[in-house]
Formats: sequence, structure tokens, C-alpha cells
Amino acid sequence: MANLDLHLREGGEGNPIFVIHRSIGTLGWDSFEEKLAENFRVISPDLPGYGESERPDWAREPRDLALLMARTLERLELTDVTVVGLGFGGFVAAELAAANEERLKSLVLVSAAGLKPREGEIVDQMLLEHEAYIRQGLRDDADFEERFGSELAPDVKDIWEFSRIMTARVSWSPYMFSRKLPHLLSEVKAQSLVIWGENDRIIPRDCGIQYANMLPQGRMELIPNAGHIVEWDQPHQLAEMITAQAAV
Repeated sequence: MANLDLHLREGGEGNPIFVIHRSIGTLGWDSFEEKLAENFRVISPDLPGYGESERPDWAREPRDLALLMARTLERLELTDVTVVGLGFGGFVAAELAAANEERLKSLVLVSAAGLKPREGEIVDQMLLEHEAYIRQGLRDDADFEERFGSELAPDVKDIWEFSRIMTARVSWSPYMFSRKLPHLLSEVKAQSLVIWGENDRIIPRDCGIQYANMLPQGRMELIPNAGHIVEWDQPHQLAEMITAQAAV
């Protein structure tokens, strides 16, 4: 794919769900993906430049990654796909839908970047230590410590540092939003669900409201007791909402 090696994880059987990860990359198969795989074929790539996928030195904006993901859907011969984008992955997913939604059945954006908030601002992860950013992304410190202990393991830090390099390369200026994307969302015809953690401290909820209003078939749902990283705070509830959307 564009002369790049792309790493994929896959599990389950049924209609396809294509999960695009956050700017922090992925630590492996999440419990919410396991839940989805009970009823669907779940494909979760490492975006180019993240995880075990090769880094495209030429990529400079999320749209570049979106075009590569569109090619991936084509190479895998996937149709009627539910594309799920998490955080920065939501930015990529929205760009993918705006560029070419031919293979999409539906779109799910979970605490997605990509739009400039009308009030407040998106927290700049480049200005924070990895641990501080993740703590702010979860609902509380207890949730962080239950998952990682009192201190991050070196291998986890390495994964996030590797991811941060690519994130900075493609989303630095402007940081985590596009001035072009809002003008293209009105052309997306797929059924679209925008999901936000009720206690998101990273991306203002206004961005989700904008997505829901700009997407012709868009609607928004809040998940209580969840921060920005919804799939860690409320994995089963998120999976149930995606399951319902994919079944439409």
C-alpha cells in the first residue's frame, strides 16, 4: 500500500468494522474491540507512522493518512464498512468519509479531533508529559492507576513517544483541526454517530456538537462517567453503541 508496510490486527466474523486508533497509538487489542468482535469482523490497523506500520516520510496532514486508509479498505475489498475513529483517528475517519465514502455503511466518531472549537481549545499533548496527558484523558486518577499502576512502564512510554513524533508531523499547524474539513462534511451521506465522554477534558464537547450538526445524517450521544478516552473508561457501553449503529 503506497510502498508502505501496514500492520493490521483482526478478529471476529460478520460485517466489517474498521477501527482507527488515537494519536497515542495502540497498546494492543482493547476490551471494547473484543466486545465488538463478538458480532463483527473487526479490523484495527496501526496508522502509517504508528505502532508496527512503516512511517511515510511524505505525509504532512491527517488527510494523507485518510487517503492511505481509503486504499486499505480497497485492498482488503471491504464494503458496507462501519468506520470508527477514536480521537485523532476520528479526524482521519472524517477526512476519509469526506474524500470517498463509497465503501462506508456508517461513520462513528468518538471524541474526535478535526474541528476548531468555538469556545475553549483542544489540549496540546505536545506540551504535556505522556503521563499527564493520559491522566487528563481519563475520568480520574484512580482509573489511570488501575490501568497502569502509579507509574508508566518504559515500553508504554516508548510507544507513546513514537506515536507523538508522527502526530506532531501531521497535526501541528493548526493543531488537531482543519479549516477545510467543515466545508466538506455536508457531502457525507453515511449514517453518522458522534460519541462523546461526558467528562472529556481534552477536546471541548462543542466539537462533537459541530460534527453532529454538519454531518447530514449525524447525531450525538454522550456517555456518562467517561473522559476523553471513552474506550478505556466505558468500553462495553461504547461497544454497544457502535453495535447498534453498525446494525442500522
